[in-house]
Amino acid sequence: MLDICVGLILLVAGAELLVRGASRIAVAAGVPPLIIGLTVVAYGTSAPELAVSTVATLNGQSAMALGNVIGSNIFNLLCILGLSALIVPLSVSAQLVRMDVPIMIAASLTLMFISWDGSIGRIEGGLLVASAIAYTILLVRMGRRDPTIQAQRAQKRAKTAPSRLVASVAFVLLGLVLLIYGSRRLVSGAVVIARDLGVSELVIGLTVIAVGTSLPELATSTIAAIRRERDIAVGNLIGSNIFNILAILGAAAALGPQGVEVSSAARTFDIPVMVAVAIACLPIFFTGCRISRWEGLLFFFYYIAYVVYVLLNAAGHDALDEFGMVMMLFVIPLTILGIVVSWLRERERDE
Repeated sequence: MLDICVGLILLVAGAELLVRGASRIAVAAGVPPLIIGLTVVAYGTSAPELAVSTVATLNGQSAMALGNVIGSNIFNLLCILGLSALIVPLSVSAQLVRMDVPIMIAASLTLMFISWDGSIGRIEGGLLVASAIAYTILLVRMGRRDPTIQAQRAQKRAKTAPSRLVASVAFVLLGLVLLIYGSRRLVSGAVVIARDLGVSELVIGLTVIAVGTSLPELATSTIAAIRRERDIAVGNLIGSNIFNILAILGAAAALGPQGVEVSSAARTFDIPVMVAVAIACLPIFFTGCRISRWEGLLFFFYYIAYVVYVLLNAAGHDALDEFGMVMMLFVIPLTILGIVVSWLRERERDE
C-alpha cells in the first residue's frame, strides 16, 4: 500500500510540473487555449498513464496496461467531465463536436476492432502511435492558421524571458523523472495488492490504477472549470482519451515483446463500455453545444454504476444479475428519453 501511495504522489507531482512547464512553452509559442487543452495539457496529464502502461507492459503485466487505458478513458468522461459540469455548465467548442469527438469515437472503435482477436500486435501498436503523431501535427497546424494567433505569438515571444523558458524546460524534465519513478512504485504496489486480494490485474488497472493515473486530469479539468476555462476543461479530457488509445496503448503494444494481450472480459464488456461512453458524448454535446449540470450528474452516476458492476463481477456477487437488469430495463431507457427530450427542447429554442 505504501508503494501505491508514494507512486500516486510522485505521479501527481510529476504531472503538475510537466503540465506547468509545457503549458508555458506552448503559451510562449502562441498556441490557442483549445489546442493547448487538446495537446499540451492532455498529453501532459496523460503522462502517468503512459509511464504506468509502458512499465507494466515491459514487466509482463499487459492486462494492467490495457485496464489502465480503458479505465482512465471511462473515468475521464463519466467522472471528471461529469464533476466539471456539475461545477459549472460547460460550453463545447464547435471543433470538438465536428472533429475531436468523432476522432475519439473512431479511435475507440479501432481499438475494439484490432483487439477482437485477443491481442494488439506490435505493428498495430506502431500504427496507433503514428496516428497519434498525425493527429497532433494536424491540431498544431490548425491552431497556427488562426490569424489572431500570429500577432499574439510575436508579442508573447517578446515578453518571454529566456530564463523562464529554461525554467519551463527544467520543469518538464523533472516532471518526467518523477513520473517514471512514481509509475514503477505504483505498478509494483498494485501487483502485490492484486495478488493478495485474488483479483485480476485487469480489474486493478480498471479501478485503482485508472483513477490514480487520472488524478492530474481530475485536478486540471476541475480547476479549469472553476476558472471558467471551459476549452481547457473539456479539451483536456477529449485529448487525453485520444492520446491514451493512440499513443499510450500503441506504445505499450509496440514495446511489449508480445504486444498487449486482451482478455475476453475486456473485449466483451470493458472496451464496448468505453466505446459507448465515447459515442454518448455526441448527442449530449449536440444539445446546445454545452454540457448541463443534469448531464454532468448523469455521467457521474454512470461511472459509479460501472465501478459497482466491475467490483460485483470480480467478486462473483449474487446481486450482479439483478443490478444489470435494473440498469438495462430502467436506467438506460430513462437516460435515452431524457437526452431526446433535451435535444427536442434545444431544437424548439433554435426555431
